[in-house]
Order: sequence, then structure tokens, then C-alpha cells
Amino acid sequence: MEIVVYIQAKRRLETISATMRSDNTTWFDEMPSSVGIASITDVGQNLLIQESNYNYPTLVQGVSRSSISHDQRKARELVEQN
Repeated sequence: MEIVVYIQAKRRLETISATMRSDNTTWFDEMPSSVGIASITDVGQNLLIQESNYNYPTLVQGVSRSSISHDQRKARELVEQN
């Protein structure tokens, strides 16, 4: 499906094609309110981070779920680097 995301490296919104499946997405059902990350998805060589709010998902280039150990706190740090 096509989704509008914020691409950190370009500092702008773009439409990308992404598929969220159980084999490429980690969902966080129990999330501390201080973290607020709903899911992280591998999209090619990039990481799509969806927050539990109405912000656009963030695409971080050159990062994967395994490189951050599927950790929502590390995902939060990546979002906040902007």
C-alpha cells in the first residue's frame, strides 16, 4: 500500500510503497506512554517508525529492526534525532 511518510534524511514528506506483515513488522501492544512507538517496519534497507499519535510515520534510511534490536526506545531516539 502507498503511505505518506516523513523522510528524515530529506526532511520532507513523500509517498512510498510499504507492506506491513508479521515477518517485517514489530508491533508494540504494551507501550509506555513516554515512548509512544506503535510499530517498526523494515522497508527495503530502511526503517519505518509509526508513533501512537497522528504524526506521519518516519522513515529512517540505512537502519533496520535488527540493527536496533527491535527496541521501541531506540526507535524513539531515532525519531527524536530530527
